[in-house]
Amino acid sequence: MVNGNGQAGRQMSDVQLISAYQSNMIWNGVTTTTHGRVFVCFPRQAGEAGLRVGEIRADGKVVPYPDEGWNTLPADRATRPTFIRVRSLRIGPDHNLWVVDTGHAQARPEPYIEGAKLVVIEVETNQVIRIIPLDDVVNVNSLVDDVRITPSHIYLTDAGAPALIVIDRQSGRGRRILENDDSVTDMRPILAEGQIMRYPNGEEVRIHADQLEVSPDGRYLYFQPASGLMSRIDTFFVNDATLLPADLTKQVQLFVDTPGTGGTTIDADGNIYLSDVNQSRILKITPDGKTSILIADSRLVWVGSMWIDQAGFLWLPAGQLNRTATFQQGKSAVVYPVHLYKLQIGSTPVRH
Repeated sequence: MVNGNGQAGRQMSDVQLISAYQSNMIWNGVTTTTHGRVFVCFPRQAGEAGLRVGEIRADGKVVPYPDEGWNTLPADRATRPTFIRVRSLRIGPDHNLWVVDTGHAQARPEPYIEGAKLVVIEVETNQVIRIIPLDDVVNVNSLVDDVRITPSHIYLTDAGAPALIVIDRQSGRGRRILENDDSVTDMRPILAEGQIMRYPNGEEVRIHADQLEVSPDGRYLYFQPASGLMSRIDTFFVNDATLLPADLTKQVQLFVDTPGTGGTTIDADGNIYLSDVNQSRILKITPDGKTSILIADSRLVWVGSMWIDQAGFLWLPAGQLNRTATFQQGKSAVVYPVHLYKLQIGSTPVRH
């Protein structure tokens, strides 16, 4: 926890954790290109003004990306596509920037054009080159959260209406799988810095299918709700659209009993890195399920979607999401600035 003078206690050497950038806005995801460009996303509520996706310049300034227009809600919501509520972003295997926009979450009082969608941006030209609408695979409770991309399929999590979403890249068809299955349903309290996460009305927070990773060889899909547990399933079965739901459920394997988590990433050796939001640490999980502590440091408050760059640095956006007013009875406890840390782990990235 942060003590009275605003300084965070440290459990490991200061030289290990580098504060790469700081911000007065809360970020929850980071990704970098092979040439060192850095992109971040911000967890705005639907309808709230402000930056959704930004690029951090060399001087530390965050600028709207790909432009101001995509980060500004139009007066007439049905006139043009724009970022509404971005949940995550990543540089894909095609070297383009993929952005997950969940659209207008929960009850939708007014329609947005291309509400829930994937936005693909060519970073060489800074142009949106593709929009993949997700309206056919979401419902009124959906909160499309994260994405992984393989040559044949796109996988997404739905944190609002428990399910995984699978899109066949050749046909373009999408479908929901494991809907309301225990493996994608958040059934445990989410503990963050020793407190159960609650909404202002006292209701416990439930974030269903949240994190996901694909093994380097593409064989396994790992996934979990925000409170854990982590499961895995062979992508052979996930990709088979003819498999009955009951038969698919039988293929799900419990992988690791994980804690409350803000984000994950995976390296080329198949090690999964996972943020423990209760104990402010990063865990490393080997392909055979063995878990160890990579680093524990109380500055790592609610680390969101992580990233491994070409130089072997693990990027850690410590967004303090649990300290925001939504989860603190209406009064924010965020200590600004928030930090984007990085840590040298000597691992090679894998791009899915």
